[in-house]
Amino acid sequence: MEAVLSEYERWETRYAVPEYAFGKEANYFLVSCKPLLPSRGRALAVADGEGRNGVWLAEQGLDVLSIDFSPSAQTKARALAAEREVEVSFEQADVHTWHYPQSAFDVVLEIFTQFSSPSERALKWAGMRRALKPGGLLIIQGYTPKQLQYGTGGPKQIENLYTRALLEESFHDFADVSLVEEEREIYEGTSHGGMSAVINFTGRKP
Repeated sequence: MEAVLSEYERWETRYAVPEYAFGKEANYFLVSCKPLLPSRGRALAVADGEGRNGVWLAEQGLDVLSIDFSPSAQTKARALAAEREVEVSFEQADVHTWHYPQSAFDVVLEIFTQFSSPSERALKWAGMRRALKPGGLLIIQGYTPKQLQYGTGGPKQIENLYTRALLEESFHDFADVSLVEEEREIYEGTSHGGMSAVINFTGRKP
């Protein structure tokens, strides 16, 4: 019988190759959020993998902490930061059990981190909320259940995917909320390629 890899082993194996699984360029939705970013402040990139999004935030002048549980991913993230000549702090951590500091960040970012089960997601999102300062910006992008029709990235477990109702319920008290579902071609490295169904969220902590 073929051994079943743990989530950690699966991602560590995926990242332990020279190529950047999702490329070196920042996610397009994050880039579109540039007008919402503060000119200075602290940013937390959750499950930042090989660092493309955390590095981009640092290029915008923010003081960035990038967390991920894969040491191979963070080795590549450090190399990318050096290549782009920006400073980023890195911490190897499980995003579900990491101690999210209270009101410590002006921006918290989560892009395509849908390996979390519903119970793990609740812990992660509670931590992300706690880590934001009042008025701080939360940025989330994830696949919707319709992504299962496309199969161009993301998990196969429908319960791990994001819906408008889930995000509205989870962040119902946030201000200046923008919540947009879209279907579009996404090409990010070798891991995201083709038509995709995603939902984009921005909002500010009360």
